[in-house]
Amino acid sequence: MTGSTRPPGPAFRAPPGTCDCHMHVYGPKDEYPVAPTTPFPVPDKGVSAYRRVMARLGIERVVVVQPTAYGDDNRCLLDAMDELGPIARGVAVVNSDVSDAELQRMSDLGVRGLRFHLLPGGVLPFEILATMADRVHGFGWHIQLQMDGRNLQQHSEVLKRLPCALVVDHTGKFLEPVNMDHPGYRALLDLLDSGRVWVKLSAPYETSRLGPPHYMDVGRLARGLIQAAPERMLWASNWPHPSALDDPPDEAMLMDLLRYWTEDDALTARILSTNPGALYGF
Repeated sequence: MTGSTRPPGPAFRAPPGTCDCHMHVYGPKDEYPVAPTTPFPVPDKGVSAYRRVMARLGIERVVVVQPTAYGDDNRCLLDAMDELGPIARGVAVVNSDVSDAELQRMSDLGVRGLRFHLLPGGVLPFEILATMADRVHGFGWHIQLQMDGRNLQQHSEVLKRLPCALVVDHTGKFLEPVNMDHPGYRALLDLLDSGRVWVKLSAPYETSRLGPPHYMDVGRLARGLIQAAPERMLWASNWPHPSALDDPPDEAMLMDLLRYWTEDDALTARILSTNPGALYGF
């Protein structure tokens, strides 16, 4: 996972417009209070630290995702997007009492998605997902969903009816890696067939039981998804790896892992640059 020295960058050369589609920014606790529901320690990792990751990997665009640490207080997210400038888009957490004026304000600032984190630390329940999808669709937002992929089939009918795009985090986030005939994985493939569902090929270290360098148990799922809908795959670093602060993965290795999964330079470039350009409207 980590070592005293890291290579200068990934072996795969990032194409122009490479986008990290999922990272988090954290600020001083006296300025951005931490929600009592947060499941992980909050690191001191701001935009200046992330810029070093960008330079090392060749990242030119970024999607800042509201971390569980701040609940539905999006101030740190919006401040980070402002600091990053026009290369940034955002995925926020807003509750059902949010006004249309606030949704428009956030849209104008570059927010393009609403995050539903249905694991410890999340603050929005699945029961309001369809209603909120109807609301944010009018502002050009999508729903970003993180849940235990083993349960996807229980919710697939609701998810198929969403009016907006759906982005599924972390290769489906199967908390126990499954076989490709598992009902949850088959449900994810079925959702991909709708043409409106995207998947982030990210954070294999969070669920793999086989571990680095290739995370083969997660990798076989990733390869199946790539084969099913290469035009709707995304890549993300998940920096600064809030679930793995004591032993974070090497982000360059994670980018090279994508190339290992695709076995194709052009497809890797498409996932890193063309696909996020289409979804996030850079």
